[in-house]
Amino acid sequence: MLLAAAETRPAGGAAVAEVLLASALGLGLTVGLLGLVWLHRTRRTAVLTLVGTRLGSPTGAPPWVALPTVLTTVSLLTALLGMLWDIALHIGVGRDEGPLANPAHYLILFGLFGVFAGGVLACAMPLGEEPGPASVRFVRGWHVPVGGILLTAAGAYALLGFPLDDVWHRLFGQDVTLWGPTHLMLITGAGLSLVGLLVLEQEGHGSPSSGDRGAGGRARFLRRSTAMGGLLLGLSVFQGEYDFDVPQFRLALEPLMIAGAAGLALVAARLFIGRGGALAATVFFLAVRGVIALLVGPVFGEVLPTFPLYLGSALVVELLALLLPVARRPVASGAAAGLAVGTVGHATEAAWTRVVQTLSWGSDVLVEGTLMAVTGGVAGGLLGALLATGLRRRLPRPAVARTVLVGALVAIAAGVANGLVATVPDDLSATLTIDEVTAEPRTAQIGVRLDPAASLDDPSWVQITSWQGDGLLVTPLQRTGTGEYRTTEPVPLHGSWKTLLRVHDGRTLTAVPIHLPEDAAIPAGEIPAEDGVTRPAVPEIEILQRELTDSGGGLWVVANLVVLACTLALVATIGWGVGRYSRRAAVREPRPRAPADAPAGQRLATTGRLR
Repeated sequence: MLLAAAETRPAGGAAVAEVLLASALGLGLTVGLLGLVWLHRTRRTAVLTLVGTRLGSPTGAPPWVALPTVLTTVSLLTALLGMLWDIALHIGVGRDEGPLANPAHYLILFGLFGVFAGGVLACAMPLGEEPGPASVRFVRGWHVPVGGILLTAAGAYALLGFPLDDVWHRLFGQDVTLWGPTHLMLITGAGLSLVGLLVLEQEGHGSPSSGDRGAGGRARFLRRSTAMGGLLLGLSVFQGEYDFDVPQFRLALEPLMIAGAAGLALVAARLFIGRGGALAATVFFLAVRGVIALLVGPVFGEVLPTFPLYLGSALVVELLALLLPVARRPVASGAAAGLAVGTVGHATEAAWTRVVQTLSWGSDVLVEGTLMAVTGGVAGGLLGALLATGLRRRLPRPAVARTVLVGALVAIAAGVANGLVATVPDDLSATLTIDEVTAEPRTAQIGVRLDPAASLDDPSWVQITSWQGDGLLVTPLQRTGTGEYRTTEPVPLHGSWKTLLRVHDGRTLTAVPIHLPEDAAIPAGEIPAEDGVTRPAVPEIEILQRELTDSGGGLWVVANLVVLACTLALVATIGWGVGRYSRRAAVREPRPRAPADAPAGQRLATTGRLR
């Protein structure tokens, strides 16, 4: 009905009827969840306990861990499928007829609500007990696990991004990019929810030294490997535009994000799980992303997403763990492993991009890309070491932990800021030669002559992207002379296809429109493909995000700062939760008693009171 009723693709917010329908759907889900919580807390139903007990029986997990863990895991996989499908849809067909006309949005919405519901249930299900050694008193007689708090906060933050996305579009138009601020809320909240899940799992399974209650080592290894693999999945979504070969930012950002994700997740996996942990997490990542790629591409018929390999990084992390004093100096070992990820692992990813990406890493980003990878790898390795030591109840003293956390985040922020800096030459233009191949639909071979002819040095790419015409075509250009290029296959110049010349050389990131259709919703007129026309180079965002509107006197900056502040608050909450669990659980962890005739200093050191 929604598809039939939609006559245009709105460039701003959704229709009021769809907003009301989506709000009613969200309100209904929330009321149902809170009603179930009320029935459970007042002991009018035991269904949550019964289901949780059944799910936790194979591993010995208490009900308040087992049910939220299964619900959150399924929900995250559902949201990930929806998110990658949604990206493919926007690349292939452009804007939605409305938020409820996009089938991928339902997977995202229900997936993120499931994450939030998992956190709420983790907080609500414990009855008459303190759930874990670091539980927080909510009200009298009701204690909630720290992992449940983190899971609820991350899920709520991600879920909030869904309605705010519509508000954002109403204010600023459709920013057709993965890195829109509200889109980043969805990704960040979903990704960081895995940390809450890891803390919850630790709270429910006892101390690492005593092993899981009633669960064998193999089951524990599998459970933790999938959780760390899930963390790697969440962190890898940030690279989505590069996975689809439609990046809207400089190529140097991709090595930073890949090395940062590998450093954090794989170092944490190896330090927390033990031998084989990094490899097991990588295998889980590859299996899930491989299945999703098959679903989105061949099964759903959309643009096929690629993904990083991470195997090279996993191998160097495993090897260094055998050579370094990991147990005595986990933070330093994490930094060293991150350095290996940013060098050796980066080299393997560079080779992998040549296999799976049209826009692969070349000599243009050799130096800067490696420096960015080292920055991301070391910062990620430090964060991974903090996460693993926190889960193992061995965090360094607060001053050290806070310094490492802030320093790593600042390094990543500096790398991102560097990657976002792009320039457009004032005097660069392109003269286009159109050699028509077919008239209906219109396709043509394109010749390009740049002016100045020697304006490019060693470009990352000179290519033509055609997208949002019910498909994607990324066509590298063949160099035929100084400043002269030509396509090797015809490109579409008809219908809703948007075809543009894209140039990336060092910090230069620019584009020239070749064919853009009329868009009455913006409104914008047609830019036809004309033989012999000369057009100036403009910032890519003016073409790729054609629907964006003026910020309105700084409102866009303020809105971005608000989203940034909320993200930092979530990161601080995650840091607080991991720190609280680590230090409070460490105090309660039983330690071996020294013999009665041992020296006094040794007896004090083994009581646990000095922990």
